[in-house]
Amino acid sequence: MTDLLSEGGTLLRDGLVWAIYCRPGQEPQELERDVVVHRLTTGNFPPEFAEGGGWAWFHFDIVHTMSRHQIETIPSLPEEVRQVLTNLERSTRLENEGDIVFGALPAFDDTSTDDDRNVSTWRFALEPDLLLTTRRHPIPALGVVFHELKRGLVPRSPARVVDRALLEFADTLRRDFARLDDQLDRAEDVLLMLDRDTDLGRMSGLLGMVRRRSTELRRVLAPVDRIFRDEELELPEWAEDDLKDRSHRQVHAALDDLLALQDRARSLQDELTSNQAEETNRRLYILTVGTILMLPATLVTGFFGMNTGGMFLTNGTWGTVDAGGLCFLIMMGTWFLLKLIRFL
Repeated sequence: MTDLLSEGGTLLRDGLVWAIYCRPGQEPQELERDVVVHRLTTGNFPPEFAEGGGWAWFHFDIVHTMSRHQIETIPSLPEEVRQVLTNLERSTRLENEGDIVFGALPAFDDTSTDDDRNVSTWRFALEPDLLLTTRRHPIPALGVVFHELKRGLVPRSPARVVDRALLEFADTLRRDFARLDDQLDRAEDVLLMLDRDTDLGRMSGLLGMVRRRSTELRRVLAPVDRIFRDEELELPEWAEDDLKDRSHRQVHAALDDLLALQDRARSLQDELTSNQAEETNRRLYILTVGTILMLPATLVTGFFGMNTGGMFLTNGTWGTVDAGGLCFLIMMGTWFLLKLIRFL
């Protein structure tokens, strides 16, 4: 990528993924480097872009140190905004300074499979005529929004782009919820048709995976919902409806779906635990009955096994048969006794 010049002639190398200028109802226009430099340096677009109600989107990759340096040297942005744009932490936030709205929001990256997506963070600075975004890993949600803009689906405000990226994140979450819910359906079917051949250990692993994944997603989604519910958050009027109100509704709805999924997983986990306890009790019951039934025989064999003189049945031909019959009779007597006291 060719160089960009910033304030004082500092070279801004690499990192700019795209720079487009959007007007509602028209296809986006790719901006030349000098236009990007002019906007980042002066805070205003050249005169030919001053009319028409358009806005621009500059997207940067900050995986390299030089890329982060170019963001840190943008003179048109306040220091705090530049720090947020180059921060490598994964925490979410949403703030404003004057007419600039900035923060960090979660999204799924493309470094993992659909079944186990990693959650990454992308950062943005938002003005009425500019959206500046940064990321370390490719964010498919931003790519989806970019291609929608290329097809001419240009909103009137860049705040809608942030809201659209959050909507894409929420939709991906719901697809994850649907997949986890299907796994809960399978676990529920197995529990309802429980028999002796059911592998409760496998069911425990399946429910554990669902609960672990839902907990990971909740730790990501709950802070975002808390940010938008913060009564002290006062965004500029131009961004209030397009960003705060719309995004809050979709994030809160996704969080409600997640909480319902966790409640269902918890109830199935309780039912599985109950079935496991019942199976353990059944096996202990069988073991206890067998031990009690064999106890008389153990006493008889222990008695006849004593190496003492004068033991009866030692002189007869049928002594062993008689001793065995005695064991059987005592076992049957024990069994009838257990039935009488309703232990069996």
